[in-house]
Amino acid sequence: MGLSEASGPRDTQALLATTEAMELRRRDYRVERPVLDQEKLEELGHWGLASGAPQWRTWFQCSHARARALLLQHLPVLAWLPQYPVRDWLLGDLLSGLSVAIMQLPQGLAYALLAGLPPVFGLYSSFYPVFIYFLFGTSRHISVGTFAVMSVMVGSVTESLYPDEAFLQDLNSTVNHMARDAARVQLASALSVLVGLFQVGLGLVHFGFVVTYLSEPLVRGYTTAASVQVFVSQLKYVFGLHLSSFSGPLSLIYTVLEVCQKLPQAVAGTVVTAVVAGVVLVLVKLLNGKLQRRLPLPIPGELLTLIGATVISYGVDLKHRFRVDVVGNIPAGLVPPVAPNLQLFVKLVGNAFTIAVVGFAIAISLGKIFGLRHGYRVDSNQELVALGLSNLIGGIFQCFPVSCSMSRSLVQESTGGNTQVAGAVSSLFILIIIVKLGELFQDLPKAVLAATIIVNLKGMLLQFTDIRSLWTANRVDLLIWLVTFVATILLNLDLGLAVAVVFSLLLVVVRTQLPHYSVLGQVPDTDIYRDVAEYSEAREVPGVKVFRSSATVYFANAELYSDALKQRCGVDVDQLISQKKKLLRKQELKLKQLQKKLKKQGPAAKGTSVSTNVNTGDGDIESKAKQVSTENELEDTAANDQEEAKAPDASTLRALGLPQPDFHSLVLDLGALSFVDTVCLKSLKNIFRDFREIEVEVYMAACHTPVVTQLEAGHFFDASITKQHLFASVHDAVIFVLQQPRANPASPVLVTKL
Repeated sequence: MGLSEASGPRDTQALLATTEAMELRRRDYRVERPVLDQEKLEELGHWGLASGAPQWRTWFQCSHARARALLLQHLPVLAWLPQYPVRDWLLGDLLSGLSVAIMQLPQGLAYALLAGLPPVFGLYSSFYPVFIYFLFGTSRHISVGTFAVMSVMVGSVTESLYPDEAFLQDLNSTVNHMARDAARVQLASALSVLVGLFQVGLGLVHFGFVVTYLSEPLVRGYTTAASVQVFVSQLKYVFGLHLSSFSGPLSLIYTVLEVCQKLPQAVAGTVVTAVVAGVVLVLVKLLNGKLQRRLPLPIPGELLTLIGATVISYGVDLKHRFRVDVVGNIPAGLVPPVAPNLQLFVKLVGNAFTIAVVGFAIAISLGKIFGLRHGYRVDSNQELVALGLSNLIGGIFQCFPVSCSMSRSLVQESTGGNTQVAGAVSSLFILIIIVKLGELFQDLPKAVLAATIIVNLKGMLLQFTDIRSLWTANRVDLLIWLVTFVATILLNLDLGLAVAVVFSLLLVVVRTQLPHYSVLGQVPDTDIYRDVAEYSEAREVPGVKVFRSSATVYFANAELYSDALKQRCGVDVDQLISQKKKLLRKQELKLKQLQKKLKKQGPAAKGTSVSTNVNTGDGDIESKAKQVSTENELEDTAANDQEEAKAPDASTLRALGLPQPDFHSLVLDLGALSFVDTVCLKSLKNIFRDFREIEVEVYMAACHTPVVTQLEAGHFFDASITKQHLFASVHDAVIFVLQQPRANPASPVLVTKL
């Protein structure tokens, strides 16, 4: 005990001694090097443009290894399936595939109604695309298939181009459902093919980066608005109403108003069925949440609800006794492939591109989330190709456009899914239902499917909480969220997305036009320069102004950059230049007037001197002397003015009696520049010209190598502006300026060594 107590102080003293020694070494640490301008830096670092063969030449090279790499790149299943660990992953993938299929069955039926199609086509869309993605996809965990947002976008297209009113029968003004459904199926399949063509084409040209223009607030605001569209579209099934088909701007508002107007006509049996089904689904989801750790698999509430509702509907005869709409005929077996109607492509181009981008944005965002969580890479371009082939081939087999579902993807991951084998298992299970069991759901009430859709909107409707979080985190992102939401609600899904993208891009431009401009000062005893308005200890170097912009300078903000620079320097540069030019013009005018006066009086004086040679009286001699003295004065005055005009200091601000700036050098910190355009080049040259007019030398610092290359390509450097005006850092430029001899040197300042 005593030994440990005695050793404690000794250990503490040793630790303190070590800490003090390290602190002294830190204080003594110095890095000394010469001041580096761009020329010296290029010479020291042996700078040169990267050499190598152009990339396009590699596109035409052919070899066995390259062919194999391309095959594995575009058909990833050949890369991972031969290495599939059967013992470790097969059981988890089987259970996960079964769980996903149990969810996919009711969702497929429900989302087909959401797309305005017969329910069986939702089953087709849950089989073909899923299996195609199994072959071509790179994400292991996303569940491809029907999705609410995609379905409501398809539904807006089908209902706008083929509304119920276009299929009214003349005799009793009832809708010809068979003709309407056939036309809408043809339209949806053609839309799916066109969406697939867009996605495959964009993927092959490596256009996967297009989704980078869809920011997270934009996507979340858009999906929240889409969930509201989905909710409103299901009200007619919940209340058993027959509504008119609205399309275009404000269609959602018109639908809500018509629902409110026709509420007295609601079918009581349909409302009760929807409410009971919804309550059961919510209770099962709550039970799954509480028993998540105890249950190996979640309780299939949706499947049990569908089975129970079908049995009750068949036993009680809800269709005839309570006027509850049911699904109706579900044909058994698969349909043969059908070529799309090419004449419809012209009508569908705009909607197809919107659906292609939205579907890919949802899929790639989920895919990258799971990829980061499980440590594998998701190829965005190959994902675009895989999703496009799923929609392209699916459209030939009369499927509608699909993407991936967040709820099913989470179930696929949480139930032990490791690869897309789980997706293949779920598609095979759906195939069994299509071939053998689909016709058993003919008496399923549509109100139950509507309740299933509404309950599954919980996750997207909870995104309204983004408003509160974005209000505290980033209000610009909140503005994007709100504009996207309002535009999508009022203008429909296609126009709403276009408005949202344009607004977000314009907001980026506006934000670059309003950057943070700052005058920098040196933090004492360091080579660090910070905004003097934010750091109270930062001091401006006497005689030197250091100016920085937080954004790159380009055509949209180049003029604002120049104006902010002149304003922050505390000198009205334009007015000073104007006064200087005005005084110089006055000097020049005065000189010209004197020269003209000398020319006029010069010949007269010479003539007088000749005439006085004849008469040599005393009075004549006196007049001659006066004229000669006047002539000499004029010549001396003109000569003096000419000498003043030719003198180097005659046009200086001090010689002209104008106020001088309190700094002699300006350093532009261009570290924020990421590119240079012609407007930026002209603005920088104008800055050099204007400040040199007021006797301030301009230097640049911290330019990145690509920017220097672009400056050279734009012929920025010349005899007056060389690379010796460009320095590796702000501190290099400041030291260089202070080392220059000056007639009126600035007061000394402590500058740390490099």
